[in-house]
Amino acid sequence: MTETYEEGRRAADAQQIRVGLVQRELAVQRREVRALHARVGEVARAQYRAGGSLAVTARLLLARDAEDALQAEHSARQADQVVDRLMERSELAERRLTTVERRARTAWRDLELRQSRLALVKEDLEKRLEQAQWQLQAEAARSVAAGRCRGAVRLDQPETATAGRAWVAPVAEADGYALSAGFDRAGAHWARRHTGQDFAVAIGTPVRSIGAGRVESVKCGGPFGIEVVVRHADGWYSQYAHLASAAVERGEAVAAGRPIGQAGTTGNSTGPHLHFEVRLTPHLGSGVDPVRWLRERGVELRGAG
Repeated sequence: MTETYEEGRRAADAQQIRVGLVQRELAVQRREVRALHARVGEVARAQYRAGGSLAVTARLLLARDAEDALQAEHSARQADQVVDRLMERSELAERRLTTVERRARTAWRDLELRQSRLALVKEDLEKRLEQAQWQLQAEAARSVAAGRCRGAVRLDQPETATAGRAWVAPVAEADGYALSAGFDRAGAHWARRHTGQDFAVAIGTPVRSIGAGRVESVKCGGPFGIEVVVRHADGWYSQYAHLASAAVERGEAVAAGRPIGQAGTTGNSTGPHLHFEVRLTPHLGSGVDPVRWLRERGVELRGAG
């Protein structure tokens, strides 16, 4: 379905370009018709000022000799030929304009049809995606309720997304996250002050390890719902909570940017998001400001103050 949408979008983009070309050609033809009409008007006004055919007749009658008469007749024929040629060019330009206008109308109709079909495909795709998201969330909720993880749900690893980088954000910028509740923030949803940084994202959004390390734990019950904790060098730990699924298992080595789960809304969560922490220990209560911690390592989160 995604491929169908992308194919339709590319076709619509191509048709949009064609419409633009036809519209530019239409503008050129209209300018040409206006210019020819103006020229014909100038010639007609010049003939009127000169007296038109009546003036030619008078010159013929008053001619002193045959040569003057022939010259007057020749001038009249030339003027008539200029007018005839202008009229022919004007009629040809008007015919071309009519043809281009017809092409433009056809191009617009085709574009509107493609866009309507594309909108239907997109709507169907969004419905399917939403159904898949909530199916994933329902399965996650069952795991949390049972207190048992259902095993790692492996995700594809982009080959070059984080190549050569020691540290990355837990959610890719391309996935359209928004920072919501921040570190040490007071609120009605926490017994104490907030212990991490929340990323508002859709259910199923890939969550990735911020750096190389080893999976310390994978849990599927409690207030954090499905959560993964990774141990990094120098004794630092990162936590990823309220997941819809985990993509790693305890003891597994991970690299920076490696997908470790999918965002969800399990545990004590009021909506789809990732709760992310950086800790001095693997336990709750030892967290530091994750935004500042990442910034010190060259990772600037979009929207961070």
